Parts: sequence; C-alpha cells; structure tokens
Amino acid sequence: MLFDTHTHLDAAEFDNDREEVIQRAVDAGVTRMINIGFNRETIPTTMDLVEKYDFMYAAVGWHPVDAITMKDGDLEWIASLCQHEKVVAIGEIGLDYHWDTSPKEIQHTVLRQQIGLAREIGMPIVIHNRDAHEDIVKILREEKASEVGGIMHSFSGSWETAEMCLDLGFHLSFGGPITFKNAKQPKEVLTKVPMDRLLIETDSPYLTPHPYRGKRNETAHVALVAEAAAALKGVSVEEIARITTQNALELFGI
Repeated sequence: MLFDTHTHLDAAEFDNDREEVIQRAVDAGVTRMINIGFNRETIPTTMDLVEKYDFMYAAVGWHPVDAITMKDGDLEWIASLCQHEKVVAIGEIGLDYHWDTSPKEIQHTVLRQQIGLAREIGMPIVIHNRDAHEDIVKILREEKASEVGGIMHSFSGSWETAEMCLDLGFHLSFGGPITFKNAKQPKEVLTKVPMDRLLIETDSPYLTPHPYRGKRNETAHVALVAEAAAALKGVSVEEIARITTQNALELFGI
C-alpha cells in the first residue's frame, strides 16, 4: 500500500505507454497517486486522468515557472476545479529562483493569490521551492498558510528550514534524491522528520531514484523511495508504506 503524492503521468514522456506505466504502479503496490496540473496545458490533462482512474486524484495550481502566463480568470478557473471531488489540493505553487522565466515579484504575487484561495476554500497546498527557502517561509508565514497546511514537495532544504515548515503545519515529502549517494542533506533531514509529517513521492518523469537515475522516472519507483526512507528511519518498508499512506489520506481528506 503506497501513495505517490506527486506525479506527472500526463507528461508527454508517457504518451507512448501511459497505461502500461500506470499498471506497473498498481502492480508495485501503489494504491493512490496525486497527479499535478500546474499550468494552462497540464490542468486539463490532469483532470482527464483523474476522471479515468478511480485511484488517481488531482492537485491544480499555477507553477512559479509559469507565473508570468497567469491571466485574469485563471484563479477563478482553479477555484471552480477545486469543487471537483477528485481535486484535493492547490499546487504545485511556490517559488523557483533557478529557472529565469518569471520575475520574482510576479512569482510572489501569484503564490500569495493562490494561498489566499486555499485559505478561502479550506484546501491544502503543494509547495514547489527551488533556491528560495527564505522567501518561501516568509510568504507562507505572512499569508497564514498554516491555516491550511500542505506539502513541501521534494524537500531539499536544511533542517533549520524543515523545522520552520513543520512549525507552519506542513508535511515534508521526499523522492528520488534520498536514494542518491551524494544527497547528504535530504537524507539527514528525513531522519529527523516526525513520522506523522512524512510523505513520499516520485515527481515522475523527473528525479528518478537509484538505480535508474538518468532514465525516465515513473510512479512504480515510489517503492524504491519507500525502501530508502525505511532504511534511513530504521523501520520496515511496510511501516513506511502504512504511515506515509495514512498521512496522505488524512492530509488530503480522502
């Protein structure tokens, strides 16, 4: 029983074998998955997937890389989709200072707007944070994101940042990087995260875990993430699967 809390199965990388990829995930013991719709193109394809598969749910939002493309009416579109029974979070939203595609001030505005929407409708958020730890925490505090909580997706920050996110009521999710030999920081952080705030994910087709690093990632590989998390926590894989699945079910209200 595994729950992949962050995947992109509508991505073009899966166009030739999507059904087989999803079946492999089911065969690997993945009983739930959240597909992420993060812009004008991927929100409709995400909704198509969750309509087709009973075990698949959606998060919808505007990614910081695409923040500059958000137009009048898009926030209302997201709000309307949040009424759908299979939409369980707003995301992925956040800040990305690595890719220079959307100015920081626009990213900040779009993030604040979406946190405001989440608070208005009482829905958790999925946070994307790349090279923006200080500003992410600042905005989450200022916008009272603790009222809804959510996930720090593919957490890559320090334990100091992790503590601040935990204090704000957020769960921390880990993926393929905890299987990398050189990924010292996420491994150290994971060992300290309380079990009731721990989640696992793939972010497929990205961040492929060892021993498939460099190849396309897929949701079935969340089993490898569970194995790595279990080893770091000193518990069984079954225990990690049980606890992270329960955490996700409770967070998303499934």
